[in-house]
Amino acid sequence: MSETSEQPQLYLITPPEIELMRFPGQLAACLDAVPVACVRLALATRDEDRIARAADALRELTHERDIALVIDTHLIMVERLGLDGVHLTDSARSVRSARKALGDEAIVGTFCGTSRHDGMTAGELSADYISFGPVGDTALGDGRRAETELFQWWSEMIEVPCVAEGALDDSLVRTLAPYTDFFGIGDEIWNTDDPVVALRALRNAMI
Repeated sequence: MSETSEQPQLYLITPPEIELMRFPGQLAACLDAVPVACVRLALATRDEDRIARAADALRELTHERDIALVIDTHLIMVERLGLDGVHLTDSARSVRSARKALGDEAIVGTFCGTSRHDGMTAGELSADYISFGPVGDTALGDGRRAETELFQWWSEMIEVPCVAEGALDDSLVRTLAPYTDFFGIGDEIWNTDDPVVALRALRNAMI
């Protein structure tokens, strides 16, 4: 997962529930349709067997395409499952311990909501990227949005790459493209009839 100075890269987020008979094929089609930098396994379940089976299926797809695969929250499963790192959801609180546990080569990213301060703290603690969101209107969360001004400021002042995610659409992607390093895309494509078409449309808005 690398930073680019030209245009943002795509960071795909799995649905909270996936069907192993169907989803890997959908993901593979997306990975082959457009360049993708990273995939996040973000299942809602805490069933380690289900997580492991999903990770095994997705790891094969991502690694044969030289795409990083990180897991949401489950730090202790990263090495066991042969993944590239972890995506934390508690701002800066777990970054230090995650880095110590996984070492310098692993990806450690974290979601900091709308907080510039939390993002800066996480960056100082060696997070590889900071995710801000939601950037669009959604019923989830507390109603606050990560506004364009946050990404503008971050791009000017901070070197740690940032991810824009949450309720994205074509217009938001065009607006944020000059200021973010990655777009975290999930429900925006998986909830459509054709994820590849939806993903291509969002990518075209980046250019």
